[in-house]
Amino acid sequence: MANTPDIIYTKVDEAPELASASLLPIIRRFAAAAGVSVETRDISLAGRILAAFPEHLSEAQRVSDDLAALGELVKTPQANIIKLPNISASVPQLVAAIRELQGQGHAIPDYPETPASEAGKEARARYDALKGSAVNPVLREGNSDRRAASAVKKYAQANPHSMGDWSADSKTRVAAMTGGDFYSNERSATLDRAATAKIVLETAGGEIVLKDAVSYPAGTVVDATYMSAEALDAFFLEEIERTKSEDTLFSLHLKATMMKVSDPIIFGHAVRIFLAPVFEQFGEDMAALGVNPNSGLADLLARVKDRADIISAIDACLAERPPLYMVDSDKGITNLHVPSDVIVDASMPALIRAGGKGWGPDGKAHDCVCVIPDSSYAPVYDETIRFFKENGKLNPATAGTVQNIGLMAQKAEEYGSHPTTFEIPEEGTARMILDDGTVLHSHEVKKGDIWRSASARKAPIEDWVNLAIERQKATGFRAIFWLDAARAHDAELIAHVKPILEARGVADKFEIMAPREATRASLETITRGENTIAITGNVLRDYLTDLFPILELATSAKMLSIVKLMNGGGLFETGAGGSAPKHVQQLLAENHLRWDSLGEFCALGESLKFLADATDNARARILGEAVEAATEGVLDNDRSPSRKVGEPDNRDSHYWFARYWAEALAAQGGDAALAAEFAPLARVLAENEAAIVAELAAAQGAPADIGGYYHPDPVKLAAVMRPSATLNGIIG
Repeated sequence: MANTPDIIYTKVDEAPELASASLLPIIRRFAAAAGVSVETRDISLAGRILAAFPEHLSEAQRVSDDLAALGELVKTPQANIIKLPNISASVPQLVAAIRELQGQGHAIPDYPETPASEAGKEARARYDALKGSAVNPVLREGNSDRRAASAVKKYAQANPHSMGDWSADSKTRVAAMTGGDFYSNERSATLDRAATAKIVLETAGGEIVLKDAVSYPAGTVVDATYMSAEALDAFFLEEIERTKSEDTLFSLHLKATMMKVSDPIIFGHAVRIFLAPVFEQFGEDMAALGVNPNSGLADLLARVKDRADIISAIDACLAERPPLYMVDSDKGITNLHVPSDVIVDASMPALIRAGGKGWGPDGKAHDCVCVIPDSSYAPVYDETIRFFKENGKLNPATAGTVQNIGLMAQKAEEYGSHPTTFEIPEEGTARMILDDGTVLHSHEVKKGDIWRSASARKAPIEDWVNLAIERQKATGFRAIFWLDAARAHDAELIAHVKPILEARGVADKFEIMAPREATRASLETITRGENTIAITGNVLRDYLTDLFPILELATSAKMLSIVKLMNGGGLFETGAGGSAPKHVQQLLAENHLRWDSLGEFCALGESLKFLADATDNARARILGEAVEAATEGVLDNDRSPSRKVGEPDNRDSHYWFARYWAEALAAQGGDAALAAEFAPLARVLAENEAAIVAELAAAQGAPADIGGYYHPDPVKLAAVMRPSATLNGIIG
């Protein structure tokens, strides 16, 4: 990337992007004092859609493919990227974004559900590349170091958030498959040489090539597994009947955004089985209307709205089924309405924090059956629920912390499996065959089964273990590798991990436990007020860095997330965006944005200090240290956003962050000229407090117009997010 700026701040979606319109001018004003350039690169869903179809746009409408450019930058030592949460698009989100862009005059093609022409197939392929977690695998060229910043943890202990009460007789439980799932069918092997594999389905009628060539370097751990569609349907049916007998809510917890091929199919099975009598009676009619259960109940209802007989059958079926866990009871939006509405790593911690309760159709809280079909990671949530039933809720005022070192570089594990995941078209034998003819993995599969292969490369595995060793040495905390010796993939990883620990002479400082046992050990540790490091694979990295922060801090958006890129650069992530859609809805209705930019503050401080070390820029370090002081000021003085309209919101917190940052720079003694530059700014920000706060408050209450949900108008967005003329005049 030519003329690489010192820091790249990503342009994303929803609430984080709204907040950027207010925060970025402040960051640029302060960074300029250290000669630090801060530029944006667009990785939003809308930006990626436009970049994928340049030939459909006018010259003025065309945008660069910033994600591809950043994908090259992260492989260099010059990378210094602050990455905000972006949409991992489900099909309904993708379609909505396309329609919005078309309405704004961008002549991009529709998303073709069933493409017939070559042009339609090409458009579908381009769009499919944008679905799910299309951004993270490109940028994460390093492993993850996630933890609560010390200031954030201290604040949470001094100001403990509310926790729902747990009772020993709670009926809430986790339901997972006991066979026929990805866990039970997994095979894994480490390649002793560089190799290319093809994936084929051998059927009675001949060989079907599912993937003609996948290349792996030597030392790669290569897995293959499948989920039986027959076993999945039987599991859903059993749990639906059992849930009704237990008088609890039926709740399905998947990751249909990140696992963009497998989990939408699993979600579709749940919809089909929950409405089995309707599909049995009207299946052909609904198929003719374009119903795809993978898209959820909301899409289904929209397609059959003119068929009173089908609607009546659906109502009758729902009346006979157990009540569904609700996304929005007031609006009648159920757990099965939209596949991207209930994301397991956000939904399960929220339910656990609430004492095992979820909202039912009656608008009241009830115990739930938490259906997590694959048993690979379900034991984490099952053991957490068991622990709190036995011991009561966690006390955030005294709890220790769980940090995380996660293996995620170079599309490690399941999150890199999308190109090698297939819904099996007919019965046969799925095989991975190496270039020398060796059959690496083989499974007998049936039509509708979900087969997938994932991998983890040797260099990222070694980097992950060494990162864990560094973190344990720096902290002295209890350190646990969450690896299950009874699981094929984990057994291969253990064979890599143990020799490295022994060679480094630190094997006695680490434990290796299966996820269930590691969950219990970690909860026991933090309940004693002590700390631990969870050293995990890619999926558990994602799950645990929501679970423990939500229990410890009330949110995962306040985590410090550092990706040490393997070629020397830095990627600084800013927390979770799972609640971002609700924040946007509130802004549009009331002009109040409750998004908390604390994650951005933490990432900014680390990015500036990283820049200082990389470029020997002493002023950048002073700026970074002052960011930490400002963050503590925001927390200690309770300047974080309120949830309610009429109270301080995200824009107020940015004013206070700027003020505390300027005051910290004015007070520091490391650079007298820098102190002299910021002293007047600190003074004028303080002197104009009343005017600024009043102008920010006056903006709230009425609906806000930002010109688009997925692709806001920058002028309208700036007007909404920078409503204080006084503050704008000071910052510039």
